[in-house]
Amino acid sequence: MNDRLLAPMAALVALLVIASLSVFTVGEQEFAVRTRFGQVQQADYAPGLHWCWPFERIERVDRRLVSRRLLAEPFRDSAQQGLSVDIALVWRVSDALAYLRAGSGPAAEDQVAAQLAAQLRTDLQASYAHLTLAQITVAPRGLADAPLSQLRRVAAALGVTLVDVRVSRIDPSDELANAIYARMQAAYAAQARQVRATGAAVADRVRAEAERSRDEIVGAAERDAQRLRGEGEAQALAVRARAWAVNPEFAAFYRSLQAYRKVLGRDGDILVIRPDGEFYRYLRDPAHH
Repeated sequence: MNDRLLAPMAALVALLVIASLSVFTVGEQEFAVRTRFGQVQQADYAPGLHWCWPFERIERVDRRLVSRRLLAEPFRDSAQQGLSVDIALVWRVSDALAYLRAGSGPAAEDQVAAQLAAQLRTDLQASYAHLTLAQITVAPRGLADAPLSQLRRVAAALGVTLVDVRVSRIDPSDELANAIYARMQAAYAAQARQVRATGAAVADRVRAEAERSRDEIVGAAERDAQRLRGEGEAQALAVRARAWAVNPEFAAFYRSLQAYRKVLGRDGDILVIRPDGEFYRYLRDPAHH
């Protein structure tokens, strides 16, 4: 190669290197901050191709949504009952300069997340200390307005905008869970006793009504039976009286037969009667009668 061409080619390569170091692009999903020796020169770049000095530095910040979950955070309610809370945080960077001042380098996201989490823990501890478990569970997102407003102010100072903050899960501690289960068991036992007592009262009332109805039916039946029996016996006596009135001698004979049936022919009995007495009148001379 000709020595005369070497110098121009080297200069061209140097120019190309300097040009490549002086050009940068900004994407749709990022911020770009240009600094010179640690001093910010510009931070409002639009997406596209831009120029800078080779010795200047370009720091890029992702502007997409960032999600973090705080799992099993310990808190206590107004009754000093332990709670285990899962919290979801979603934010995006809105001010690249403030964000880079809050955290530097690749760990900026973790540093900002740690500051947001610390502030949220502090605010929730103060808020939950004045609320019951029922009030906490029915609150929108599980958060009161005061800690949420304070967290937004802190987020703005860190250069980020909160998109969503919510309590995704609230679990009682083992001690509180056991107490809740014990209260539920006692409540269900009381309900069961009440149901049993109500059922027993209804059963006693039905049984008493059934027994009263039975007694009324049996009493009415016995009354009717006695009435019918009395009427039948009266009719029988009337019929017998009429029959005996027609033939008194037959009536006397029939009564004597009934007496003979009751007295005579029974084993072990001894009957002492005069043979010529009135009792044997029909046995002495049956043909006469």
